[in-house]
Amino acid sequence: MAIEGFTQSYVRTNGIQLSLHRAGTGPAMILLHGYPQNHHTWEKIAPALLQDFDVIVPDLRGYGDSHAPEGVAAYAKREMALDIIGVMDSLGMERAHILGHDRGARVTYRLALDHPDRVDRLGIIEIVPTGDFWAAWNADLALAAYHWTFLAQSAPLPERMILADGPGYVDWTLSKWTHRGNLGPFSEAALASYRAQGADPVRVAAMCNDYRAGATIDREIDQTSRATGQKIKAPLLFLWASNGFPARTGDPLGCWRDWAEDLTGVELEGTGHFAMEEVPEPVLEAVRAHFLPRRV
Repeated sequence: MAIEGFTQSYVRTNGIQLSLHRAGTGPAMILLHGYPQNHHTWEKIAPALLQDFDVIVPDLRGYGDSHAPEGVAAYAKREMALDIIGVMDSLGMERAHILGHDRGARVTYRLALDHPDRVDRLGIIEIVPTGDFWAAWNADLALAAYHWTFLAQSAPLPERMILADGPGYVDWTLSKWTHRGNLGPFSEAALASYRAQGADPVRVAAMCNDYRAGATIDREIDQTSRATGQKIKAPLLFLWASNGFPARTGDPLGCWRDWAEDLTGVELEGTGHFAMEEVPEPVLEAVRAHFLPRRV
């Protein structure tokens, strides 16, 4: 199920096959989705970017129509960033803008840290770095972000519990993380796609492994980056909801200031975690202001 105006194709990269949706002309912009979603999360944003960018929307490994390798290490964000580098190489792209949400944002900042010469500008929506998020946990954040510990439990406990009613679990997760607490922001095509993932044992295992990697490998890599003073060199746009997950950490913009040399922050009102679906116009306004060349 492609985004309107986009064409689906497949690319071999880093030993696996990724599904891509692509359209538009101009500088390359790669959009990376989060959990429990896939390329559909960009369906309200991506078509509006086509007049200015060559827009590439992959399904991350384990999600959508992309391959889902086994094992926790396969979902380390350093490994997933190599998938995107491989996509760029396959498409002949020396550099690209990258915009990521949720798990895709974790791939985005890891790619920018590991491969700074491949990134022009980047955008992060609704996360703080993995190590910082774990360090910020208190009772309130633990209740809100319970899935971080639930999905990271050893297999097959979370898989079995989710698959008892995978589509229902996906619906509950999506609605609970919106500002209004319902499924209104999501199209029927998107919901059908997300529910199908929730009913697929292979996809559910992949999503759990994504979070297992976050609790172990990704956290340790972040700690090393912080200890060595590594910083993101590309201009960084950070978007966060006033009552979303990053906001609960206390000072999300200050957190990114510790990681980025050039930072712009925009706090979004009237949205939950899924800003691209809930308030697409303010997101588009901020994205255009950051990624489009400044006109003199």
